[in-house]
Amino acid sequence: MERVATITSDKLNMEILPFIRTYQSGRIDRLYQSKTVPASVDPRTGVSSRDITINPSARLSARLYLPPTAIISPTAPKKLPVVVYYHGGGFCTFSASSSHYHSYLNSLVAEGDVIAVSVDYRLAPEHPLPAAYEDSWEALLWVTEHAYDHNFGPDRRFAEFGDFSKIFLVGDSAGANIVHNMGIKLAENGMEVEGLALMHPFFWGKERNSKVGSSMFKTEDFDALWPFVCPDTVGLDDPRVNPLAEGAPSLAALGSRRVLVSVAERDLLRERGRSYYERLRASGWGKKEAVFFETKGKDHVFHVFQRPDEKAAELMRHLVSFLKEDSMQGRHSLLMESIRGIEASQILQNA
Repeated sequence: MERVATITSDKLNMEILPFIRTYQSGRIDRLYQSKTVPASVDPRTGVSSRDITINPSARLSARLYLPPTAIISPTAPKKLPVVVYYHGGGFCTFSASSSHYHSYLNSLVAEGDVIAVSVDYRLAPEHPLPAAYEDSWEALLWVTEHAYDHNFGPDRRFAEFGDFSKIFLVGDSAGANIVHNMGIKLAENGMEVEGLALMHPFFWGKERNSKVGSSMFKTEDFDALWPFVCPDTVGLDDPRVNPLAEGAPSLAALGSRRVLVSVAERDLLRERGRSYYERLRASGWGKKEAVFFETKGKDHVFHVFQRPDEKAAELMRHLVSFLKEDSMQGRHSLLMESIRGIEASQILQNA
């Protein structure tokens, strides 16, 4: 990425390479050419995907993935963990149908033997934050509804095969930021999921604490990106992007039994991810399980965009292990108990 620039001569307002460029006329160019692909049965993994609409008025949709075990079996021989996935892209690029993410989800679902819902949240700057957070929360509530009603037509197999006592929120970069903010919102509503997996999370702040010199990003890029996608922010220490800022909600109340934090050695965001993990462990959240994993010699979100790759495969194994491992105190049903009888519209009013 190169520094944001203002060039009046050609009416350029904002440029954050290689992602986005905006103009005074209102035109927006998303520069990273990640083609979109349709939902399908993947010949490589046998995973089946289909696109579903969650909220037509907000154009909120998601891509639903079923592993081969949920396609071949006439009835559910076992319940499968449910992964709600939030893609990265700085809140302003990519989608659930982007080819890199579609391929990654096919692999994750096949190797983890899980069901996944990849959320297609609205993007900035057309829909600045908190739009992505609102969509992500609504999608999570949509997932929980399937725990009590198996009469979902085309989504019947999702409802029948999904183990809704084992919901995991997983995301990379901006998507990992969403995972954290969903964890905070779950806690605010007295709810929990089984696990949160934050892969190379996009956390930032005023304090300069990065210790890498070879990242593909620069400090000034992230200084500019956050207010670009969140114009109503109070600044770089906004708790939504800096969960360690003074006045931010305590991580002790994070709405999850288990957490995985993954960073990459060359990533400019590495130290913030590490600090998040350390604060979590020191917060009084210690009765639960937290896991930290660092990939040496790699940069931001390499595991999605550099495949096949030996270290990407290693990181996938760590994530799959996290999804498959039973929590230390067994399955937790607080999420299901809390949402029973609560109207989604009532919760969304407080979003």
